[in-house]
Amino acid sequence: MKTAVNFKIRICQPTGCPFKNSKKEQRLTMTIKCKKCSTPSIIYQPYSGLHLCEKHFYEDLERKAKLTLRQRYPIKKNDVIAVALSGGKDSSVALLLMHKIFGNRPDIRIVAITIDEGIAGYRNESIARAKELTARLGIEHIVKSFREEYGKTMDDITSEKKLMENHFGDEKKELGACSYCGVLRKKILNVVARDIGATKLVIGHNLDDEAQTVMLNHFRGDVERMVRFSAANELDGFIVRVKPLRKIPEKEIALYAYLHDLPMELTSCPHSFGALRKEVRRMLNGFEVNHPGTKYSLVRGFDNMVPLLAAGLEVSDIRNCEICGEPCNDSICQACKMLEKSI
Repeated sequence: MKTAVNFKIRICQPTGCPFKNSKKEQRLTMTIKCKKCSTPSIIYQPYSGLHLCEKHFYEDLERKAKLTLRQRYPIKKNDVIAVALSGGKDSSVALLLMHKIFGNRPDIRIVAITIDEGIAGYRNESIARAKELTARLGIEHIVKSFREEYGKTMDDITSEKKLMENHFGDEKKELGACSYCGVLRKKILNVVARDIGATKLVIGHNLDDEAQTVMLNHFRGDVERMVRFSAANELDGFIVRVKPLRKIPEKEIALYAYLHDLPMELTSCPHSFGALRKEVRRMLNGFEVNHPGTKYSLVRGFDNMVPLLAAGLEVSDIRNCEICGEPCNDSICQACKMLEKSI
């Protein structure tokens, strides 16, 4: 049974949202034809001007993912591909695409990695969806937790952090729950991926995520972060991060996930209060409505600009953290700094 997806997708159907009908033949009762064939359209892409049927929508999205992999993250013989699987729509689609593209290759191993941050009323459901998907696809699945690795959950850290903020005032307010969670989760992902011999780590960042991060890095004026964010090469101790969805809009990923009946968690994390990113998201969505293709242009311009930035930038050396031994660009890694602050 399908679950309603909370995204407004511009479609060509008299009844409005295609997610209201559970039967495939009902979903395809459209009035406008696909630009590439005579089949009824299910989606309109304002940035391309194309109306697409279900078949050609699949082909278009999968073509973008394959092109991104080929041009930016080439998969080599005997690669071990780890996929960061949260149980949400983006990572679920990323895993499905890796399975579709490389699942039949005997020389390629695909492993899904899920991190249980320990968020009551939220994480258990998304982990259940992740397990359901990996079982359906027959993909190896590893689950690691904050409790297991750090001795505390994200709920514990958030509670402790609030106490610190109340005690110390504005000093601790620069780092919200998402900052803590992101850094700690990335550390575990890198460790697990390295331990299983992974040569690539796939993450489900979509076009919207990429465009938002580009803008945020501009706002912060952090040139080194911009260069590191765009890196597609392996750094000492860090597994290459692969983003097959970086040229695919979030709404199209949501539709693709829905049409494939992917088990996925659709609720938002209760600790998600990133005010600046939400403002940037609203701003970019507004630009995209009035000027279709804005997000593509922003990411494309950033990709063209990075080589120029990197040429004149002295990037910090990678060293090992004095506490945990993990690679970082300081004497102590960001994760260990955060854990010390949250004690």
